[in-house]
Amino acid sequence: MEAIRKQATKLREQVAKQQQAVLKQFGAGGYGGSDTVITDEAELHQHQKLERLYISTRAGKHFQRDVVRGVEGYIVTGSKQVEIGTRFSEDSRKYGAENTCTSGNTLSKAAVNYANARAQMEKERGNLLKALGTQVAEPLRAMVMGAPLEDARHLAQRYDRMRQEAEAQAIEVAKRQAKVREMPGNSELAMKLESAEAKLQDLKSNMAILGKEAAAAMAAVEAQQQRLTLQRLIAMVEAEQAYHQRVLQILDQLEGEMASERQRIEAPPTPSAESSMPPPPSYEEVNGVYASQAHHNGTTDSMGYFLGEVMHSYQGQSDVELTLSIGDFVVVRKVTNNGWAEGECKGKAGWFPYGYIERRDRVLASKIAEVF
Repeated sequence: MEAIRKQATKLREQVAKQQQAVLKQFGAGGYGGSDTVITDEAELHQHQKLERLYISTRAGKHFQRDVVRGVEGYIVTGSKQVEIGTRFSEDSRKYGAENTCTSGNTLSKAAVNYANARAQMEKERGNLLKALGTQVAEPLRAMVMGAPLEDARHLAQRYDRMRQEAEAQAIEVAKRQAKVREMPGNSELAMKLESAEAKLQDLKSNMAILGKEAAAAMAAVEAQQQRLTLQRLIAMVEAEQAYHQRVLQILDQLEGEMASERQRIEAPPTPSAESSMPPPPSYEEVNGVYASQAHHNGTTDSMGYFLGEVMHSYQGQSDVELTLSIGDFVVVRKVTNNGWAEGECKGKAGWFPYGYIERRDRVLASKIAEVF
């Protein structure tokens, strides 16, 4: 339809130009002046400007409609995803609450954590869909169906019809001019020619006014289309960016919680001495009971110093206990019957579970220096 319209416009312009050439060739006396020709330069420029504006606003309208259609489809699909994700969250929470596993509750904790995170993510997705509907689809739909665009298009169409009428009237004037030239003394023909010329002049005047109004209205609509559509696209990008950032935060937190649980269950078992061994001996016990005893079991000697490497970390529970980290080296001075040892690490002396270290007979000098 648009191609036909363009072709018709080109044909009208060609006919008008041909008429102008014929009138210039055969015009004589006071009747054949160029003011009777509709396609003067200013009018042609106005017409071409309206054509460009009409095409631009039509393309803008179609793009806005495409954006609205795409956003609405995304909302429909996203709503289904929210529904599925919410159901998934409920299933995970149900497992976590009703878990009857006898070997621990690590998986049930992870399931509950995942359920909470999934529920938060689906809530964020719902907020995104709502924002896309209210901030993008609705404003663009209102503009597509709004009065300013339709009013401007109606003005342009009225101008186009008036232009066609003026072109037809210009042809009528040319015909009457030819008759007057054939019968120069006929007053009736002269009056009809004057009437036709007056009508043409009125049409041209009204057409110029209407053309300016239509061009101004179309230009305003075009500027509004460009500005509003860009704003809505930016709003859509910002809403999606905020959504993905929030979801990433939720996933990072969830991944940290799950990784912590995995490390806990995959870590090598720690000696049971920490929970079952008695407290370290008192000063009187050490100096009164064990001072004269020596134990020789091939690996330890309570009266001889030796170096031990910490294989399991230990957090001291009192001021007389050492806090040890894996890889530390300890100078062991005493080893008791109840599994405690006394020694020095990093310049501090105290007690620690003997099972947390392994004896080292050969140690680099740099490691020995770290002990003190």
